[in-house]
Order: sequence, then structure tokens, then C-alpha cells
Amino acid sequence: MDPGELRNRLLIAANTWREATDEPLPKMPAGHPEEQLRGFELKLVDLLCSQATPETARQVADRTWDLVHDRPDDDEVKKRVSECHEALARLSARAGED
Repeated sequence: MDPGELRNRLLIAANTWREATDEPLPKMPAGHPEEQLRGFELKLVDLLCSQATPETARQVADRTWDLVHDRPDDDEVKKRVSECHEALARLSARAGED
């Protein structure tokens, strides 16, 4: 992966993390930078999706989509975002039932 792309992805993920939680950025295990970033992004998607409420589901969907909108469909993080969006749609639908 191009170092500029890697840096941009890290900036987006780190800023999103900081906006979503008061937790410090997680420590990345030793390894290849692309694998480290993928692990961080997956953790971020899981965090955002787990914190979603019926009222915030749309906002979480937008934030997670911002991470992956330009990636190929077979990207691991994009697949996780798609799974998250399915759960968010169900959560959002419940809000409409109330």
C-alpha cells in the first residue's frame, strides 16, 4: 500500500476514534503497518457499532462508511462495515416502531 494512503487511512481512523470515545488510542501489536491499521480499523468499526443506539444508528453508519467508501468490496474492513450496517438498519427500524 502507498505510504500516503496508509497515512491518510490512519488519520481518518484515529480522528474517528477520538470523536467516538474518551479512551486512548489502542496500542498496535508489532507487525506490518497495513495489518496493524486493518486491526485498528476493525476495532474501531466494532466499537462504533457496539455503541450505536436507535437514535445514533444513522450517524454511526455514516461514520463507518467514511472509512471504507472507496475500497473494493472484498476489503476486510468494508465487509465488517457492511455487516455493521445490516445491524444498524435493524436497530434503526426498531426506533421507527416506537
